Amino acid sequence: MCDIEFEKNNDTVTQPGYTEEDVAFMREAMELAALAEEIDEVPVGALIVRDGQVIAKAYNTREHSKCATHHAEILAIEEACCALGGWRLPGCTLYVTMEPCAMCAGAIINARIPRVVFGAPDLRFGAFGSLINLADVPLNHKPEIVGGVLREENVGILRSYFKKKR
Repeated sequence: MCDIEFEKNNDTVTQPGYTEEDVAFMREAMELAALAEEIDEVPVGALIVRDGQVIAKAYNTREHSKCATHHAEILAIEEACCALGGWRLPGCTLYVTMEPCAMCAGAIINARIPRVVFGAPDLRFGAFGSLINLADVPLNHKPEIVGGVLREENVGILRSYFKKKR
């Protein structure tokens, strides 16, 4: 059985408003997801863009590192903080192939990332609209969330990975 549920279409995670640039950066994140899959990690890739330039990129390494926090988003945020010299990431967009979990959503909010674009919704753990929506909690930062960019392609990558694992 697949660890991640994708079948339902949850309109709360699919918003209009993505651009051709969003699609191009999502494809780049998908290339990172493929690198994760090559080393038998859940194929999730993330990158952070500022002023049209990629400043950080990562993919899941949780199994290899034996560290629960080594999700693609967390690793990309750490790299972006180093690149920009601070813990706040203003003017950045995070692209990730799968909807962030609560841990990653919390890190995104704490890093003050203004915009998140994701591909596949995650109905079991998604924290930006599928299961819960941390962007709706009255915190001091509320990122713009755009979900469903290249949704079917991203869902297909994850489905294929988990099918091989069965």
